[in-house]
Amino acid sequence: MKRPLRRRRPAGSWNVFWRWSGEEESTAMHVLVAEDESRLATLLAQSLSEAGWVVDVRHDGRAALDAALGRTGTTYDVLLLDWMLPVLDGLTVCRRLRQVGVRTPVLMLTARSAVADRVGGLDAGADDYLVKPFDLDELLARLRALHRRASGEEDDEALRVDDLLLDPGARRTSRQGVEIELSAREFDILHLLMQRAGRLVSRSNILDEVWDGETDLRSNVIDVHIAGLRAKIDRPFGTHTITTLRGAGYRLDHDSG
Repeated sequence: MKRPLRRRRPAGSWNVFWRWSGEEESTAMHVLVAEDESRLATLLAQSLSEAGWVVDVRHDGRAALDAALGRTGTTYDVLLLDWMLPVLDGLTVCRRLRQVGVRTPVLMLTARSAVADRVGGLDAGADDYLVKPFDLDELLARLRALHRRASGEEDDEALRVDDLLLDPGARRTSRQGVEIELSAREFDILHLLMQRAGRLVSRSNILDEVWDGETDLRSNVIDVHIAGLRAKIDRPFGTHTITTLRGAGYRLDHDSG
């Protein structure tokens, strides 16, 4: 059973708190929802609260940025940002957070379905995206997956393919000695490809390992992340290491120039 602790709405925000029986509030996952459409914000806050999350809501990008930077005294496990926020859009909020070193996982909500728009969001530092209208169960699953990956401990040894280096424990990637910033999903995909370097990694393998099977195989979400990876680990260095095997999957090879 769950019982409401309190519901309050100070200026510029709406905070909703739930405590599950036997669970301390301090152990609950804390999510910041940045959504300017009031009905959707209310629905998201209620759904996340009922799922056991502690939820804060902000209705514009400036307020969301301040909260995500910790200026309100709260640290978040996951950020849920709408792309089209007033004052500062979600893309700008995400980009500014990454510029100052805030690595909190970001799930971007957007009405934009074009691949170029999605790649732009990922390049700005978002870890995942969800196109409106969306299914609430899928939203919850993606938030849980982002939180698991961000909080999970990795003790794998560093992986190297030619001059491409990936350190799972430190969550760091570099090429030719240059550090490369990857989103959580991009890092996990690259980790999987490097673990199986020279071998086919099917799309279903990627979904099972990186998304825990939580997205549709027909979706182009994998293609978007692969495009993002190529733009970061290959294009700036004049290399070509990720090969697409049409209808089958992907393979990471030694640099073919």
